[in-house]
Amino acid sequence: MTGVPPPPDARLPDGYAVRLAPGTRRREDGAVLLGGSPLRLLRLSARARALLAGDRLPVTDAVTAALAARLLDAGVAVPEPAGPAPGPADVTVVVPVRDRAGGVARLLAALRADPDTAGVRVLVVDDGSADPGALAAAAAGAEVLRHERSRGPAAARNTGLRAATTDLVAFLDSDCVPGPGWLAALLPQMADPRLALVAPRVTALPSTAPGWVTPYETAVSALDMGPVPGPVAPLSGLSYVPSAALLARRAALGEGFDAGMRVAEDVDLVWRLAAAGWRVRYEPAARVAHDHPSTTGAWLRRRAVYGTGAAPLAARHGSLVAPVVVSPWTAAALVPAVAGGRPGRVLAAGALAASTVRLARRLAGPGRPAPYGLAAALVVRGGAAGARTLARAVTRHHWPLAAAAALASRRARRRLAVLAAADAVLAWLPHRDRVGLLRFAAARRLEDLAYGAGLWAGALRARDARALLPAAPPDIAPPRRRGTRAGRRPT
Repeated sequence: MTGVPPPPDARLPDGYAVRLAPGTRRREDGAVLLGGSPLRLLRLSARARALLAGDRLPVTDAVTAALAARLLDAGVAVPEPAGPAPGPADVTVVVPVRDRAGGVARLLAALRADPDTAGVRVLVVDDGSADPGALAAAAAGAEVLRHERSRGPAAARNTGLRAATTDLVAFLDSDCVPGPGWLAALLPQMADPRLALVAPRVTALPSTAPGWVTPYETAVSALDMGPVPGPVAPLSGLSYVPSAALLARRAALGEGFDAGMRVAEDVDLVWRLAAAGWRVRYEPAARVAHDHPSTTGAWLRRRAVYGTGAAPLAARHGSLVAPVVVSPWTAAALVPAVAGGRPGRVLAAGALAASTVRLARRLAGPGRPAPYGLAAALVVRGGAAGARTLARAVTRHHWPLAAAAALASRRARRRLAVLAAADAVLAWLPHRDRVGLLRFAAARRLEDLAYGAGLWAGALRARDARALLPAAPPDIAPPRRRGTRAGRRPT
């Protein structure tokens, strides 16, 4: 698959602004910012510090535009878009579909009921439906493009992308129902000329035939990225957005999705865009409902299919698809701690202490003492996150290995049971008012078994283990440059 084109050499427009994101911490009288995902430390120059006197930075010239862009890309700020932005007339809606005539009719009715999208051009791409006449009737009022045989959703989206002539293309799957104002909430984000994609929040469409898994899927669907907006990039808290609903800049996509991928093509596109220098954002103020599977069998099959996407992603993006991202220092503390016994605890404490000293020295500003307290807090935070990541991998990505260990060792069985219970309870707490603990725990374990089975099946089929291997996270405080060059000055 060819790469996407590079972004334009264009700055954020005047009137645009950024505000420090919730959770971003200021230290050393505002000279240092700590935040983002993955966690980053930014040391501001005196000029940048003066420009960011408060928590908000308006763009007024090239200097403030460059600083605002740096803060956005580091994930320590969120945008307040302003300036020239496209409107609904600049959007074409592309709907890839196969055999879902009822879903297409429902989707088109929702678009026509929204004043912002009532007049937009809609391209329905029939990906080899068995009854093309029924689909054409359901799509009355829209343009229908047809594949005589099914080529997959990625190829169907690309067909619509090539037929579009507007600057923006909105991709909506046929099992989606956009909420009122969804497009109006996304369009202002496109004032950023380097923004390639922005995605809405994908929530559950109320089911007409709810099943046992419906409360769980409604609470924690794999398509729902949650209530917090943010940048989307590999190895971050928002590493992808689903292609079920996207607003894209047509010029950014090049040839579009990789038509050779029947799953994870959305992840692949986001990562290619990020590698090329484009921005991708998630904006949950816009909402699109999705018809989630309600039967347990269909739900588990879909989760297994999602797991098979890791192997082709690994072939294209290497360690970015790693199921475990943990620093060597954290691993050096966790492994002996899990092994147990006094020697293990001593080794774990030594690794944590060494990591704290190393990080404190990296965080120290010129002429300032090393911040051992901050470093210790960050190491503890990283250790806790690493422990949860490893526990999650044991019960999800690497459960075949954990099961083999449990069969061979009574001690491993006990520890696996504790990990599985703790993982379920911690994940359930934010959703306890929506689904009961026992249902949540049972569904989470079934979901992990299905996803892990798909993950291993895909890796075995591809004869490529990279989708199973761990990786190290980006450094919180990159090494300082010696001297400065044009275009390489400190922030």
